[in-house]
Amino acid sequence: MTNRFQVTDRFADGAQYIGGRLRAGTSGREHSVIDPATGKSVYTYALASTADVDEAVAAAKAAFPAWAGATPGERSDALHRLAGVLAEWAEDIARVESLQCGKPLKLTTEFDVPGTIDNTAFFAGAARHLQGQSAAEYTGDHTSYVRREPIGVVGSIAPWNYPLQMAAWKILPAIAAGNTIVLKPAELTPLTSLMFAQAAKEAGIPDGVINIVSGSGRVVGEHLVGHSDVVMTSFTGSTPVGKRVAEVATATVKRLHLELGGKAPFLVFDDADLEAAAQGAVAASLINSGQDCTAATRAYVQRPLFDAFVARVAELMETVRVGDPFAPGTDLGPLVSHRHRDSVAGFVERARGYATVVTGGEAPGGELENGAYYRPTLITGAAQDSEVVQSEIFGPVLVALPFDGDDEGIRLANDTPYGLAASAWSRDVYRANRATREIKAGCVWVNDHIPIISEMPHGGAKASGYGKDMSMYSFEEYTQVKHVMFDNTAVAAKDWHRTIFGDR
Repeated sequence: MTNRFQVTDRFADGAQYIGGRLRAGTSGREHSVIDPATGKSVYTYALASTADVDEAVAAAKAAFPAWAGATPGERSDALHRLAGVLAEWAEDIARVESLQCGKPLKLTTEFDVPGTIDNTAFFAGAARHLQGQSAAEYTGDHTSYVRREPIGVVGSIAPWNYPLQMAAWKILPAIAAGNTIVLKPAELTPLTSLMFAQAAKEAGIPDGVINIVSGSGRVVGEHLVGHSDVVMTSFTGSTPVGKRVAEVATATVKRLHLELGGKAPFLVFDDADLEAAAQGAVAASLINSGQDCTAATRAYVQRPLFDAFVARVAELMETVRVGDPFAPGTDLGPLVSHRHRDSVAGFVERARGYATVVTGGEAPGGELENGAYYRPTLITGAAQDSEVVQSEIFGPVLVALPFDGDDEGIRLANDTPYGLAASAWSRDVYRANRATREIKAGCVWVNDHIPIISEMPHGGAKASGYGKDMSMYSFEEYTQVKHVMFDNTAVAAKDWHRTIFGDR
């Protein structure tokens, strides 16, 4: 295995970042960050306790007045400096992300880290554009206008599949709008969230604006979401856990943003470019080892193209180079953990009883046998109501099913509880446009699948949650809209008072 980044010294003081400094958790329990490519521990830290959450929330609450009172230009300048620090640290951040997640280094260096830097630069600009409606005299006697104000302390929870990017998606719009935040990363992958917070301090963002508590979801996560001083929660993760987050958050009447599971359809019409669709399906189903809530998981292919599509996708999948994330040429790294790899394998093994595994469907042996690897897998012959079609597998597994007419294809694409992302493949603009209208998802790509950009919103529908990350739409999540109305008459006894007392 290639030499890996050494993290122990960098985080020697602990994996909690509270009030501008690293410190150890006080739960009395330890957790190890495991390199999923080797199965070996790379860092052991003390988990946070509820007392640590209280301290982090207190630090965020104390920092809020000054940060909220900073001008948009001052917050913008700080975020521009943060983008610069992240760019300087890019190589180290990419290596740590690959180490804790098993992502190939080419993915972290060309996607995760540059995307996060771009997102930071976007919100640096967006911070100057927190605007309400223009003033007007809607009654004739009053002037009205709308303010957008920060809401307070945000308590957010990020997942393990994109630890750096998801931390940024939670932190950036919140602090650009003038809020402060306590973020709980997944306990499997806290390291790049901590580096992001350290970069913010280096950029001059005040202590307490960004705080990180690394601990378990049941203890730390629930205490954070239910905390009386936290006014909003943003959660990204599975739909079942999202339901629990909603239960805890609504008990204290918090604003809530949920980005949950997905089961993205990949709809290929019979006039599509077959090679483009096959190439796109392999890339979109295998990104991040399939551990992506927008990854293509259900390929519906119109019957005239179905056999050729299956053959070509299988051929391409067999060329994918599975290996050490740090080795040159590796296309697909391990899954995040052996436990998760076994979960993915379980879906495939159960599917053998009712479907056909065309390629893959196994963990590689040899020098990779100690890692949480799983080969790219293509399944056909599954029924629409089967487990592999309806449930989120979250691994490098694509299920291909045929359809006949356009009505059937769109109906099947919508036939799961989820609605996060989808794609439609066709040379016919009217056909593709119909698919974008009728597929129920937060994002529908045409003749591509996966690209995201900072300027456009990301979020789902149905059981995939609600609310938006990225883009100016995210400020709707992190600001309070306030109506201000001025009387312009200087009249003491106003005409409308007679409806309450007296005569005209």
